[in-house]
Amino acid sequence: MQWPSLVRGICVVAACAYGGALLAPSQRETIAAKTSPLVLEENEGERRVVRGWPGHSEPGESFILKVDPRNGGSSHLVFLTADLAPEGEIPTHRHPGADEILFLESGTARVQVGDLVREVHAGATVFIPADTWISVTNVGKDHIRAVGVFSAPGFEQYMREVSVREGEKNVPVTEAEDAAIAKRHSHAVVYK
Repeated sequence: MQWPSLVRGICVVAACAYGGALLAPSQRETIAAKTSPLVLEENEGERRVVRGWPGHSEPGESFILKVDPRNGGSSHLVFLTADLAPEGEIPTHRHPGADEILFLESGTARVQVGDLVREVHAGATVFIPADTWISVTNVGKDHIRAVGVFSAPGFEQYMREVSVREGEKNVPVTEAEDAAIAKRHSHAVVYK
């Protein structure tokens, strides 16, 4: 038996699932055809700049979407990197449908996850179970470089709506736009 046939056979026997639903072989092949391996350097990927929105942040914080359904075609996870300036914050929010792992590559942050509050430093790993409140504040003098991994897609679409591609005109989100975006993406992220 050739490897592709064996893999398809194992997949059927193991009842391969996508988003909780069983897929027909033709659907699995379509999804597999859309995925592609990626090898990205530190500053490569879909580079974006936050537009800024009422009560959250000023325009200018940057992040890079590395892997998601659009970049690499992953149907199961989202991987991004982000920079957070001194005194910058990621406001209190939760992800109803995805676990998250946040890894600090550099900097010092005060992290509140659920009822736990800690000051953490470069090398720290924070696990945020789905539907758990999380906030991060840069309490150091240097930028924080962080990596985020999500167990399911969704949040990346919210992030695209509240940002622009690097180099595009950056206009802050209005209160009305913020409310509409929050409603559209409440399955992926909820802010306090």
